[in-house]
Amino acid sequence: MAFKAALDAAPSVRRLGCLVAFNGLVIEAQGPDAVIGELCQLSCHGSEDPVLAEVVGFRDGRVLLMPFGHLRGMSIGATVEALGRRARIPVGKDMIGRVLDAFGAPLDGKPPIRADAEKDIHGVAINPMARAPLTEGLETGVKAIDGLVPLAKGQRVGIFAGSGVGKSTLLGMLAGHVRADVIVVGLIGERGREVADFLQDALSKEGRERSVLIVATADQPALTRTHAVHAAHAVAEHFREQGLDVLLVIDSITRFAMAQREVGLATGEPPTSRGYPPSVFNLLPQILERGGSLKGAGTITAVYSVLVEGDDMNEPVADHMRAILDGHIVLSRDLAARGQLPAIDVLSSISRLQSKICLADDLTLMRQTRAMVAVYESSRDLVEMGAYQAGTNPALDEALRCQPRITDFIRQSPGERSTRESSMRMLRDLVSGELA
Repeated sequence: MAFKAALDAAPSVRRLGCLVAFNGLVIEAQGPDAVIGELCQLSCHGSEDPVLAEVVGFRDGRVLLMPFGHLRGMSIGATVEALGRRARIPVGKDMIGRVLDAFGAPLDGKPPIRADAEKDIHGVAINPMARAPLTEGLETGVKAIDGLVPLAKGQRVGIFAGSGVGKSTLLGMLAGHVRADVIVVGLIGERGREVADFLQDALSKEGRERSVLIVATADQPALTRTHAVHAAHAVAEHFREQGLDVLLVIDSITRFAMAQREVGLATGEPPTSRGYPPSVFNLLPQILERGGSLKGAGTITAVYSVLVEGDDMNEPVADHMRAILDGHIVLSRDLAARGQLPAIDVLSSISRLQSKICLADDLTLMRQTRAMVAVYESSRDLVEMGAYQAGTNPALDEALRCQPRITDFIRQSPGERSTRESSMRMLRDLVSGELA
């Protein structure tokens, strides 16, 4: 029976073409008869192993493909064979605790995973009416987030920061401390050294034991980096279908956008804002809509790091992401320089769902704390110059007395974990103690 099934599944006709040109990132082939998104295999006599490629477009009757590997040894006339399938990734419980590439192959030196099924990495659009309301809070274990920017299970949030401000460290804290069944981490466009550092330093042992890492380093082709993001979402969707609460971390969505920019420009798309083609801004909402909570299933809480170029919070990708997400956490280079780590800018950060998951008393505490931070920041230059006289502004006097305790509340070492109850209790003691 197995032989008959394999025979029935085998193609009866081979669809072949030949390589006629290679320009930059794009292969041009005469044939085969393939469709957008279909995988093809390139092989040439005397070359190394066959190279996998994907159909990304058509031009003047030719098929445009982008490879997932290098083309050393390929020549004009190389055979291009359509495989009749799209990119898929094996999924199953065996992947938990493993480090995999964009196609599910192991990178940790361990045997291949035993898959329960295979999933198309691009998934299908979710019916809006199939979504469940987000009303349950998510405990992240990070005081500043649980106390001042609380998140809900199934929420999509962005961490916005420039380079070197502590973004990866905060993501590691979330992955290590959060109360979730499974953690799926997509490391996109990272240096190879950073992958090992994230595993050994940023991610705790407990976090590693319930995590799946999907990795596409900076030296890999642009198409592989974009596929790693889709693959991470497909893995998270699989565990959500099992009724589990999943934390999905993508570091970073900006590098995905840059990789898609390479793909789009290579296939002839016109550059728009800062050189990004339209496909980038079309794909971002499609990706972000894959998260959330579904009726009769689990949840995907998605956290996307947004690498802000030149600390410009209004650059195209950051601005587009802010409009789609359910909240954003902004890291400040100035706060990091002052030694406040994680460098969360309370005034610039917001959770759009906090009113649905927090009690009225807790919301009042958050507003009071934010108000004191706002008063302090608006007058900080005046105070530091020594131009402010105590007693002139009671609100500022209160903020000055409270600011050191607020800073201590936000500070947290990577190995320290806090519960949401303890975070709110500390915040309550801070405010009541200073206002008494």
